[in-house]
Amino acid sequence: MEHSPVKGRLFLKRILHPAFPVVIFLVFLITASGLRYGLTHQYTEQIQANLENEAQSMAHNLEWEFKAHASAIQRMAMRLAADPNTPESEWRRDARNYLDDFRIYTVIEWIDRDYFIRWLEPFSLNEAVLGFNVAFNEHRQQALEAARTSGHYDISDVLELRQGGKGIVIYAPVGTGPDNNGFIAGVFRMEILARELLATREQAAFRIVLSSNGGPVYTQDSHQNADNSMSYTLPINLPTLDWQLTLEPSQAWIDKQRSPWPRWTFVALLFMGLVTSIATLLLQLMLKRNQDFLATRRELDVEIAQRKTIQQDLMRLESTDVLTGLANRRFFMEDLAHALTLADRQMRQVALVMLDLDRFQMLNDSLGHQFGDELLAQVAKRLNQLSDERVSAAYSGGDEFMICQQYVEDIDDVIHLLGLIKQCFEAPFDVQGEVHSITATLGVAVYPQSGTDADTLLRNADIALYRAKDQGRNTYQFYTEGMQEREVMRLELEKDLSQALANNEFVLHYQPQLNLNNGEITSVEALIRWQHPRRGLLAPGEFIPLAEESGRITDIGHWVVMAACRQLAAWKDTRFEHLRVAVNLSGRELDNEHLVDHIRDALNAEGIPPERLEVELTEEIFIQNIERNRDQLSRLHDLGVHLAIDDFGVGYSSLAYLRDFPVDLLKIDRSFITEVTERHDDAVITRAVINLAHNLGLRVVAEGVETQAQLDLLKGQGCNMAQGYLISRPVPAAELEQALVGGTLDKFAATERGLEI
Repeated sequence: MEHSPVKGRLFLKRILHPAFPVVIFLVFLITASGLRYGLTHQYTEQIQANLENEAQSMAHNLEWEFKAHASAIQRMAMRLAADPNTPESEWRRDARNYLDDFRIYTVIEWIDRDYFIRWLEPFSLNEAVLGFNVAFNEHRQQALEAARTSGHYDISDVLELRQGGKGIVIYAPVGTGPDNNGFIAGVFRMEILARELLATREQAAFRIVLSSNGGPVYTQDSHQNADNSMSYTLPINLPTLDWQLTLEPSQAWIDKQRSPWPRWTFVALLFMGLVTSIATLLLQLMLKRNQDFLATRRELDVEIAQRKTIQQDLMRLESTDVLTGLANRRFFMEDLAHALTLADRQMRQVALVMLDLDRFQMLNDSLGHQFGDELLAQVAKRLNQLSDERVSAAYSGGDEFMICQQYVEDIDDVIHLLGLIKQCFEAPFDVQGEVHSITATLGVAVYPQSGTDADTLLRNADIALYRAKDQGRNTYQFYTEGMQEREVMRLELEKDLSQALANNEFVLHYQPQLNLNNGEITSVEALIRWQHPRRGLLAPGEFIPLAEESGRITDIGHWVVMAACRQLAAWKDTRFEHLRVAVNLSGRELDNEHLVDHIRDALNAEGIPPERLEVELTEEIFIQNIERNRDQLSRLHDLGVHLAIDDFGVGYSSLAYLRDFPVDLLKIDRSFITEVTERHDDAVITRAVINLAHNLGLRVVAEGVETQAQLDLLKGQGCNMAQGYLISRPVPAAELEQALVGGTLDKFAATERGLEI
C-alpha cells in the first residue's frame, strides 16, 4: 500500500524518537514472557496427558491380566465339572502346573458344594485353611450362591487371609445349578498380584496406589518424592470389584518430561529484542543522515511515476476499446500474429474463438443503444475474467468478441475454454434495472489446421460462427473443410431471399391438430415453405435465421398473416370454415409497434372473425422485454385473436408470465413427447404441464405425436389436442382439403371417437 507524504513523515518521526529502541525491547520482553508462559502451560498439559496415558496403560494391563487368570481358574473348574470323578492326585498335579505356569496364585483350592475347603495346593503352609467354610458370612454366601446359579465366577473383595496378609480370592463354580460340584478358588496375595499385574516400563518412576471402595488396599512406593499436585486416578473394570488405580509421578519423571524450549524461547526472544533494539539505533543514525536524500528521491519518483502513467495511458488508448475496456481489433490481430509465430517455432496449436451475442441487434433496436452499450460492457467484464497468460479477449465490434487461446496441447483444451465461455452467460444480465438472459454463439478455428496466418484464421472462425448460427444459436462450431463452400451457398441464399417475396415464392403448408375431446380436426398450424426456383422446397430452418439476421423477418411475417387470412376467406361457406389457423410470430415482429394494426387490417380485408386466427410465440419471446410484450399481447387479445405459447417447457423455469399474459393455449414441446411412453420423467412432466394449464383455464396441444401409444397416453392424461406425423404431416391447402373430403383424416378422427366407418 502506498503512503502519502504526511503519513511517511509521521512514520519516520516515530522511528527517530529516542525511546523507540526501548519500546522495541519492551515489546520483545513482553512477547517472550507471554510465549514462555504459554509454552510452559502447554507442556504441563502434555505431561498430565502422558501421566494419564501411563495410568490407562497400567490399568488396561491389570484388567487384561486379571481376567486372563480368572479365565484360567474357570477352565480348571470346567475340567473338574466335565469329570467329577477326577482323583485328588490328578487334581493336585493340574493345580501345581497352574502354580508353575502363572506364578501368581498363592493357593489353588477345591471347595465342596457346602462351601468347605477340601483340597488345596500347595498343602504346605496352608494346612490351617483346610476345612474352612468360605461362606463365613451372609454376604459371602449370597455371592457364592449367585455364582453357582449363573455359572459366572465371583471375586471377593480384599480379605485378611488365614495364611496371613491381605489378598483376594476368585471362585469359579464347578457346574451350575443342581449339577454344581463346588468351586475352584484361586487365592492371590495383594503384593504378588500388584507386582505381576502392574508391570510397566517406568514403574519405578511412580507411586502406585490400589483402592477398593474408596480406601487404599495396596501401595507400591518406589520413591519418596512423588509430586502429589500431579496425579491421576481412574477406575479398574473388574467384575464385582470397585477398584481404582492412582498414579503419582516422581519429580525425576516430571523433569524428564519437561522441555527446555520455553526457557530457550524466552532467552532467544530477549536476544532478538536486544539485537533489534541495537539495529534500530543504527537505523536511526542512518535515517537521520539520509532524510534530505530521501526527500529529493521521493520528488523524483513522483515525477517518474507520472510519466509512466501518461505513457501507459497512451499505450492503453492505442490498444484498448473505450467502451468495453478489452483489447481492440487491431491490437488483437497483431498479438494473434505474434502468437502464431511462436506457435510455429514451438510446434504448438492456437485456437481463435469468434463470439456473437444472440439476438443482440433486436434488443439494441428495441431497447436503445444505451442498453446495448451497457450490455456489451457487462459481457466484456465477464469475458475478461478468463484472461491469463494463455487466454486473451478482445472486442471486434458490433456484437462480436474474439478470444485467443495459446499453447493448445489438444482439442480438449479448446473444449474446456468453450465451457468457461458458456459459464459467463449462465447468470442473467441486469441492465438498466431489467434482467435479461443472453446467450452466445461461437465459431472456432484452430491453427494450423484451419489457417496458417491471422487473417485466414479469423475468416474461417467467422465462417464457423455463421455455421453455428444456422444450427440454432447458443452453440459452437469448429471450422472444418467444406465450410467455406457452404458459406458461399449461404450468402447466395441470403441474396435470393431478398427477391423471394417479390417473386411470390413462399407457400403455406398446414398441419392438422386433432381435438382429443371430440375426435375432430378443429384447427391447423400454418407453416411457411420457400419454393426456391433452383433448390426446390426449403424448410423454415434453412432461411428463417437468414431472414432474422437481415431484418426481412417482419415482411415475411406480414406475408404469413395475409396468406393465412386469404386461406380462411377461401374456406368460407365450405366444410372447412370451422377451422382455426395458427401462425408463428418471431420476437422481432412482436417488437414492431404496428403489429396489431397489420393483423387487424389483414382480418378486416378478408372479412375474417379474429377468433379464427391464432398467434403462436415461443416461451423465450414471452419473457423478453416483459412490459412491452405484455402491452402488445394484451392488444392482440383485445382484438379477439387467440394466443398460444409454443415450445413450452424448454429452457425457462419462470411461470409468472402464465399469470401476467392473456394466454389461451400451451403447446408442449416435442422433446417431451418423443419418449413420453418410455421415460417416466417425460410422462410426469407432461402430466404436470397439462394439470397446470387446466388449473389456469388453458387448453393444451401436444406436438410431435408419432405413435398410437403416445396419443393414447396423452388422451388418458386429459390433453386437449394433438399434432404430429401420426395424424398428418404439414401439407398444402389443396392436399389438406382432399384428405378431409376423402375421409383420410375423418377415419382417423372417428377411430379416436370409437366409431366404425
